[in-house]
Amino acid sequence: MSELVISGLRADVGGREILQGIDLSLRSGEVHAVMGPNGSGKSTLSHVLMGRPGYEVTAGSVTLDGEELLGRPTWQRAQAGLFLGMQYPIEVAGVSLGDTLAEAFRAGGRDPELVGAAVAREASRVGLDPRLLDRSLNVDLSGGERKRNETVQLAVLRPKFAVLDEIDSGLDVDALRAVSRRVEAGTTEFDLGVLAITHYTRLLRELRPDRVHVLSKGRIVKSGGPELADELEASGYAEWAVGDGSDPAAEPRGVGAEDPFADPLA
Repeated sequence: MSELVISGLRADVGGREILQGIDLSLRSGEVHAVMGPNGSGKSTLSHVLMGRPGYEVTAGSVTLDGEELLGRPTWQRAQAGLFLGMQYPIEVAGVSLGDTLAEAFRAGGRDPELVGAAVAREASRVGLDPRLLDRSLNVDLSGGERKRNETVQLAVLRPKFAVLDEIDSGLDVDALRAVSRRVEAGTTEFDLGVLAITHYTRLLRELRPDRVHVLSKGRIVKSGGPELADELEASGYAEWAVGDGSDPAAEPRGVGAEDPFADPLA
């Protein structure tokens, strides 16, 4: 049993405080959904957890099995067992998916010869065309193909915890079902703990949450069981609306913006 614990986490971007004291704990096999209005700090939370440059942590801690992650470079957080499924997966020209995962296996002391078969198996499970596997990472892939690609990486690497930053954005119904079911299966197959950031309950119909948290103005303002997601679907976020675009990592064109290739910091 592993545990990811976020305690009193506060973070600034460009001198402006975005996260204003986040407290959340997640155990192996659990799914926690983080929902909330635009600009509330959801994407900033994912970036801070994974150590993206440009975010200054001013207070708090993030531990994985008792080991502090803050202050460590991203690669060390990944080796500790943390994975980030990005909202906007980037292109990496000249580097294939297999090469990327083989290096990750080597760094973790695992046999890179196992990567090829694992990638083929996982691509089949999420419906990713095998002809795309030898391309440079995410180059000339659609938004949905990129998200399937992210899910393949997650399933092959088998981390302890996955932070999924709107993995459902840009997916059609079939792709959403394939991706969410594969992540859900990971919670039992390898005790994956999931922190799923999303606007919509459609993801949570397949990726069934144990807990749902509402994030607004940099704080978790309400937590509950799966029924909370249904309440939000019915009532929206008006009660907690931010209105000032306070999270610079949030999608630039509002809820439902279908631009998977946009730069969220542009």
